[in-house]
Amino acid sequence: MQPAFSSGKPYLSVEPLKGTTTVGMAFKDFIVLAADRRAISGSFIAHKRAEKIHKIDEHVAATIAGYVGDAQWLVERLRAEALLYRSNVGEPISVQAIATLASTILFRSRPMIVVQMLIGGVDHEGGALYSLDWLGTVTRERFTATGSGTPYAISLIESQYREDMNPEEAIKLAIQAVKAATLRDPGSGEGVDLAVVTVKDGVRVIRGEEIL
Repeated sequence: MQPAFSSGKPYLSVEPLKGTTTVGMAFKDFIVLAADRRAISGSFIAHKRAEKIHKIDEHVAATIAGYVGDAQWLVERLRAEALLYRSNVGEPISVQAIATLASTILFRSRPMIVVQMLIGGVDHEGGALYSLDWLGTVTRERFTATGSGTPYAISLIESQYREDMNPEEAIKLAIQAVKAATLRDPGSGEGVDLAVVTVKDGVRVIRGEEIL
């Protein structure tokens, strides 16, 4: 069963043909996430400053695509669960546990919640990146992309990704990948937001106005 997008309910995109470009890359001790800023409703550009990257905890961030309300609800649920875990256990929740929780919520809620996510962070095992679709399927990735701009973004990342990249090199590649998609994909655009998660600084979100 495919989600119905004809109702006019605002969304950031789930199906590849519907718009949006988000990318993620994982490295030994950091991860980088990036996304365009366009939100669409059908063929209409509903918003030009959509925030598709969100901090989940001090060491975990996520990109979102799908119905806006569903995505915002899921982000807040994951934040609450991460805070509760930290309070009860006295240490941060693992990136894998957050991804598993999101997968369980999506699986149990299908097809009522339509959200696709990339979840990335750094914990005791190092950098970790997970991709989740709206059915709850979860996979661990070294690098990946979602949305209609995927063919343009992933081809660039795949040709230049190295496991020994430093944060500056990874940030530059993530920006280039999203920008390549926005130049060729009508469903993506309006600039780039990104997040870098490191052991030292935690989650650092950089909005489009700060990116030259």
